[in-house]
Amino acid sequence: MKGVLYVRENDHITCLACARKCKITKNLHGFCGVRYNLNNELIVANWGLFVAIAIDPIEKKPFYHFYPGHSALSLGTVGCSWACKYCQNWDISQRKQLIGIKLEPEEIVSIAKSRKELYDVITITFTYNEPSIYPEYSYEVAKIAKKEGFYISWVSNGYLTEEAIEFASKFLDAITIDIKGNANPRFAKKYILINNYEPVLEALEELYKKGVHIEITDLVIPKIGDRLEDARNLSKRIHDIMGDNSNIHFLRFYPNYKLSDIPPTSINILEKHTQVAKEEGISYVYIGNVLGHKLEHTYCPECGNIVIKRYGFLVDEVNIGKNNRCKFCGYKLYLEGHAKRSRITSPMYIETNKIPIMRKIVDSEIVEVKLSN
Repeated sequence: MKGVLYVRENDHITCLACARKCKITKNLHGFCGVRYNLNNELIVANWGLFVAIAIDPIEKKPFYHFYPGHSALSLGTVGCSWACKYCQNWDISQRKQLIGIKLEPEEIVSIAKSRKELYDVITITFTYNEPSIYPEYSYEVAKIAKKEGFYISWVSNGYLTEEAIEFASKFLDAITIDIKGNANPRFAKKYILINNYEPVLEALEELYKKGVHIEITDLVIPKIGDRLEDARNLSKRIHDIMGDNSNIHFLRFYPNYKLSDIPPTSINILEKHTQVAKEEGISYVYIGNVLGHKLEHTYCPECGNIVIKRYGFLVDEVNIGKNNRCKFCGYKLYLEGHAKRSRITSPMYIETNKIPIMRKIVDSEIVEVKLSN
């Protein structure tokens, strides 16, 4: 359970997992609620505690350019480095209780192996809440999983320190970086409780340079996070970093949590965002959370033909030749691994016979309590 991303100071420790760099005094935790200072050591208190486990279509992450049509063993625990007022998973991300079923890294890999052939599981994905608040656990899973042929991926806010980027890049194969509100700094302060988006954009650039596969989402929220000028600036930054491999998924917002009074994003606004992104040179532009929209598909940037046809999370048609080149014109696509038609089209939740537990901090010690029989 001991963390590695921290430094000891005189009367506290400074956590280096996220860009907040929380200064944590004895027996207290950082903003995320899971990284504790116990006896002047950083303890990752949600270590191996999971509240959500499922086999997901990889498109759900969304990964549209990383083994399309395959599946991901997806896991989530509790806590987050952000406090998004619109979070769809707020019941676990904002929970300050250390609760869940306990799974060792070996058990997670075993679950993935048992479903690999049947469901085309290609990656173990840490998602649902923020994986960068417990990266040390991902690393332990990676050491076993990679020997069995699995990749390691995150769905993350990307709010990382230099130290966290360096650490994660040693084992991370792919990451979806979830941007919100077009990366507007005022939006970030008011609705996420971070100062600005610069750490996220810097992480995007550094991880890309280190060879991690990257896809970007942007949750477009009506009235408060949908300025086209911001979308243009964001698109320029992404294109400057990724060039011909640049991509963005503009996601439709649905009312949730503390923003239940804001209506869903209009299709018209989303389509205006995609036009702006294309004008700024983004090669692969998508609209997400709109079932059946034509921008669910992947189009060849050169000839404009559909190379991967989708309906929701279903990959229905693949028009890609050898070496991941467009079947129609031969253009080399931004694609990791091979694309195939989907075997599953919706999440398949995994149940275990394990009894949930709660962890508490008592006299500088972690105590585990069973919640039911």
